[in-house]
Amino acid sequence: MDTLSSALLFLLTCVVMLAFHSLFSGRNKKNLPPGPTPLPIVGNLFAMGDKPYKSLAKLAEIYGPVLHLKLGHVTTIVVSSPDTAKEVLQTHDSSLSDRTIPHALTAFNHHQFGVGFLPLSPLWKDMRRVCKNQLFSVKSLDANQDLRRKKVQELLSDVQQSSLSGEAVDIGKAAFKASINLLSNTIFSVDFAKSAGGTGEHKDIVLSMSKFAGSPNVADFFPWLRFIDPQSIKRNYVVYIGKLFGVFDSIIDKRLKLRHGAGFITNYDWLDSLLDLSEGNSKEMDTEKIKHLMHDLIVGGTDTTTYTLEWAMAELIHNPNVMSKAQKELDEIIGKGNPLEESDIARLPYLQAIMKETLRLHPVAPLLLPRKAKTDVVLNGYTIPKDAQILVNEWAIGRDPKYWENPYLFSPERFLESKIDVKGQNFQITPFGSGRRICVGLPLAMRVVPLMIGSLIIAYDWKLENGMKPEDMNMEDAIHGLALKKDESLRVIPIKRSH
Repeated sequence: MDTLSSALLFLLTCVVMLAFHSLFSGRNKKNLPPGPTPLPIVGNLFAMGDKPYKSLAKLAEIYGPVLHLKLGHVTTIVVSSPDTAKEVLQTHDSSLSDRTIPHALTAFNHHQFGVGFLPLSPLWKDMRRVCKNQLFSVKSLDANQDLRRKKVQELLSDVQQSSLSGEAVDIGKAAFKASINLLSNTIFSVDFAKSAGGTGEHKDIVLSMSKFAGSPNVADFFPWLRFIDPQSIKRNYVVYIGKLFGVFDSIIDKRLKLRHGAGFITNYDWLDSLLDLSEGNSKEMDTEKIKHLMHDLIVGGTDTTTYTLEWAMAELIHNPNVMSKAQKELDEIIGKGNPLEESDIARLPYLQAIMKETLRLHPVAPLLLPRKAKTDVVLNGYTIPKDAQILVNEWAIGRDPKYWENPYLFSPERFLESKIDVKGQNFQITPFGSGRRICVGLPLAMRVVPLMIGSLIIAYDWKLENGMKPEDMNMEDAIHGLALKKDESLRVIPIKRSH
């Protein structure tokens, strides 16, 4: 027994010594950026906290806008200024455009097909081209806007029921239902969430998937643990993606039968566009690729729309003067009692500014999606080593007083006389990313989010429950998967505005 104990102690000592050697000698092999000293084995994992975007912003104040961390086994570089973000997202875009693959997303080999995490490759180019030309083109978005109009009207009908009864609306739940139905109808003309406030199976699947996809996973920091999957994150994701793909299989099978039947009339949805492409060029698109693309659009698009809408409504209610200005603009340009259309958005600069300001203060992906270095890259005089993970702290950049006056103040006015936009060319604010990896759904988001915000505030005034005053609202945030959500649900009573 003593011999065994001695052997185990010797082995543990060797492991610790090796860990110290690799962590500390590795730091000096190349001119890495500065950063806090890592602990043995775990590195700087404990420095991340439960709100890593805030923890990393504080570390950037100490070590500068290019920061080096060791997260378990993963060398990580964090950039926290517009200039360094531009270096990553534009100057060195081709060298820093690979992805670190979360273990969960290897389920069903999704990392080999999903447009968000594919390495730069001919398949990735094909998938991006399909998104740009078939799904998110102006022609395509115009063709299926009736589907989205219907879903926004259903959102307003649900709100009307609450208004008549004097009950509060949970904006997050209402936004989720509207967002997932809007997306699922745009993609394949099917509702994923039926009843108001209900919890349908499809809706629960997507909620669970978005949670597991972004949950901190020890197997991502220590790759040798992937075989064990100690937190069962991948095992759970396998279950949910299997259920989701089963739903997709059923929808696709039904559509194919209809397409091959007599008198078929297209729905003008994305599924028909993708099946048209598949039948014309099976190498570029097939049903397997369609399912993985649908996964990215539904799982990736629902949370982002939901949380942005909830944050925008929270800020408008928290800032009544901004709400009044927005309603005044809508009343003057659209007219009280008139429905808001997607084509109206271009004529509503203050509404557009509200969306930009919401994304500045509450970027839905506060660290964007992690990138990975394909080769060594020199950035700000430091070496970003090959295979390093790169995080862009969009949350910190949007609140940097060097670039934003009164950065914690919600003030859409800052965008009215400014040419700064959110479409990836102004690095003070890139909530959708930039360069090769810019979010494929940006064109749809720029239509849908302002449409939903404007529709809710042109038709209704909003009052907090239990006599709460706007200045007393809880505006704290929290992480759900990879997304930034409001920590406390926004519950408000809608009051129909008089015409």
